[in-house]
Amino acid sequence: MKYSVCLSTGYEGLAFPVNFCAPQDLVRHAQVAERLGFDSVWGNDHITPPRYVREHFDASPNFYDVLIALAMIAQATTTLRVGTALLVVPNREPVYLAKQAFTLDQMSGGRFMMAVGLGAYREEFEAFVGHRYEKPHRGKMMAEGLEIFRRLATEKVSSFDGEYYSYTDIEMFPKPKQDPFPLFIGGHNMKAVERAAEIGQGWLPGWRPFHEIAERIEALHAAAEKIGRDPKSIEVAPQFSLLIGKTQEEAEATYMKSGLVAHRVSLAHTGRDPAYQVSGNLVGSPETIIAKIHELKAMGVDHCAAMALAVNSQEEYLEQLHWFSEEIMPHCA
Repeated sequence: MKYSVCLSTGYEGLAFPVNFCAPQDLVRHAQVAERLGFDSVWGNDHITPPRYVREHFDASPNFYDVLIALAMIAQATTTLRVGTALLVVPNREPVYLAKQAFTLDQMSGGRFMMAVGLGAYREEFEAFVGHRYEKPHRGKMMAEGLEIFRRLATEKVSSFDGEYYSYTDIEMFPKPKQDPFPLFIGGHNMKAVERAAEIGQGWLPGWRPFHEIAERIEALHAAAEKIGRDPKSIEVAPQFSLLIGKTQEEAEATYMKSGLVAHRVSLAHTGRDPAYQVSGNLVGSPETIIAKIHELKAMGVDHCAAMALAVNSQEEYLEQLHWFSEEIMPHCA
């Protein structure tokens, strides 16, 4: 089992308070995670805060470009892997996204992973896209973006002519250092599961009630076998929230006061019932979390990925990293 945490590249207002940390603290947090034995750190991708965050905070959240932040972190670490969870493909020009990703993978020595998705908030996409398209379809834009990424990663000379994007006769080198490149497909609906089975090196959904994760892992494996892929070649890496307490009651009470609760409520439209946000996440005493991880491992989870810490200060963030490393990881290898 692998373990990794999410950094505050774009989590202010969503999980952490505004002005949670300075840029250099992102590097420091990653270095601590490396020393403690975490597999990787991940950053999320936002341009502008959703309306509910603007209504709650007077100050504006700091959202850092995730690829630039991860490049700085990779330079300051040696073995720690770095990833995006999730990078919003419809908000990115795909040719230069490929160039940035390939460069980051090369310059990090093959330590970059890219999990992609549509983006949690359509309102953010609408703010970004403006009036460039009459009726833009994010799903089609993502499909075209991923096809472009795959072509540029593998073809010597590549051209593409789609509904949203086109380019001609591009020879893009260097290719990624890793072959195959670890492209993780985000999302927890069945379309995302099928896409992960088809083209993903990993599947990185948001949290779901555990029985739904188990059902989707079975669907992922069945879809992979149907097209002749080894299901074990696709890393199952759900993203959970993390909050450890001395007792179950203490952990739940602290979690319910965190910014992540409002974030979960704001995403109820995606089909995840906030009523399950404690039982469906790594919230509890060390003993409870250890039991949950053993349950996840038994159902086929390979990686508790990009865990979002339900804390309000850097001191609490680092305390949770140490606690998880010292009290949980040794019992859940």
